Amino acid sequence: MNKLKRHLIVAAVLLAGFAAAVGSYLLLAPDDRGSGGLDVQPAAEALPVRASSHRLTAPEKSELTVVEFLDFECEACGAVYPVVEKLREEYGHRVTFVARYFPMPGHRNGELAARTAEAAARQGKFEEMYTKLFDTQKEWGESQDWKQSVFRSYARQLGLDMDQFDADLADPEVAGRVQDDQRDGLALDVAGTPTFLVDGTPIQTPGSYRAFKALIDDRLSD
Repeated sequence: MNKLKRHLIVAAVLLAGFAAAVGSYLLLAPDDRGSGGLDVQPAAEALPVRASSHRLTAPEKSELTVVEFLDFECEACGAVYPVVEKLREEYGHRVTFVARYFPMPGHRNGELAARTAEAAARQGKFEEMYTKLFDTQKEWGESQDWKQSVFRSYARQLGLDMDQFDADLADPEVAGRVQDDQRDGLALDVAGTPTFLVDGTPIQTPGSYRAFKALIDDRLSD
């Protein structure tokens, strides 16, 4: 990674703390944009990871699990995304990285983006859609316009069966799958995004790639 790119990533991630705080406010404050807030209740028995959770890496012998509760429209999640990508490239053979949905009510298309990713997952393309949504976040995020047509174009680009994709996107079970992650998150005291758990314990989001790497190295050395 060249020096300029490294500085840009560090600067972006330093914004994550502020954006996450704003996200927490949006989660807890009345929403005037029509989403009505999170219409889910905390899980009675919350788990950081479930059998159905989306694992971005699957090492043969996992030594650590890093879970991110994320919102595809969240700018802080977008800022930390390249850091997570670099970490999983470097530690994917030792660390299980897990992505879980936690769309925030203040984002017009956050829940739709989560359902889009889950619909793609039903055709074996979760990771591809996960990557696509974050790579294009600046093109569709923070908009008051409904972006279903944009997300359908991504599904088409990924070669998904569009009839199945449309049916899955409208399937209550897909919406329920997103809500299941939200229920776990609420029970685990997730109040904003991104929220990371390392081996089930919430951590303060590190302010840089180097800080996150140091945290992982420390846990792996135990």
